[in-house]
Amino acid sequence: MKKIIPSYVRVPLLFAIVLGAMEYFIDSGDKPAFVEYPMVALFLGVFLFLLIAIEIVVSAVDKVTYHLLTEEQKKQLEEAQSIPFTESKFYQGIMKKLTRSKEIHEEQDVLLDHDYDGIKELDNVLPPWWVKLFYITILFAFVYLVRFHIVNDYTQEEEFETEMEIARAEIEKYKLTAPDLMDKDKVTLLTDATALAEGKAIYDAKCVACHKPDGGGSIGPNLTDAHWVLGGGIKNVFNTIMEGGREGKGMISWKAEIKPSDIQKVASYILSLQGTNPKDAKAPEGDIWIDENAPKTETAIDSIAPVN
Repeated sequence: MKKIIPSYVRVPLLFAIVLGAMEYFIDSGDKPAFVEYPMVALFLGVFLFLLIAIEIVVSAVDKVTYHLLTEEQKKQLEEAQSIPFTESKFYQGIMKKLTRSKEIHEEQDVLLDHDYDGIKELDNVLPPWWVKLFYITILFAFVYLVRFHIVNDYTQEEEFETEMEIARAEIEKYKLTAPDLMDKDKVTLLTDATALAEGKAIYDAKCVACHKPDGGGSIGPNLTDAHWVLGGGIKNVFNTIMEGGREGKGMISWKAEIKPSDIQKVASYILSLQGTNPKDAKAPEGDIWIDENAPKTETAIDSIAPVN
């Protein structure tokens, strides 16, 4: 049996198609489906084994069948296999159905009376696939006309706005489960021990050279007092680490080296150093920062009852 595609191409190709289909239809997050779900890996292993087994069995059957043939049958088989694919009856039959072309000895039936210096014209029919495609375009144009110009379903601008709303909703949904898209507006103060410990590890690796291990400050300002150069609170500290300090003399931007979710942890750890009063701390720099969004406490004057 003549095989157009050899087995060493056919088996990897079929396996790749099945693997790609499973990766497309199975939602496995950032990991490949066969890594996230062991049953998928098992299925792929069994499928590959069956592909190889089928190829071996078919090859063995072909060899046995070939040896059972007579010499004349073997000769006929070899002659049939030596014919190029483009000259095979299968290929010729498909091309004839697609084009409805006439054989050379049949061209007399479609020959027109036109003759220009020996150049003659054949009245060949259009290929069936082209004719059917043309009819499909007419049907599509009619449906489009009725839907968008008579019924006024929706305009291109409305379609664009709808698609943009869907895209924005998907982005917001993704942001909810993507901590590395943390920004100044979304950041919150972390207080759990694990996050603070991870923040301390990053602080020890990146920040101690300028702020000391205890946060007392050396080249950089003291991080334990109430004074801040660029504002305190989790949002301002996060933004300062992310974007850097004052231009020309402040801290560099760390966003290229530390991912946003880790900057959140560092900022939270730095704020946990507030009021620790380390030994030999640097003198205050900047202004005392007060959170304007913090709830107002009742003052002593306000609490005094009016005297009648």
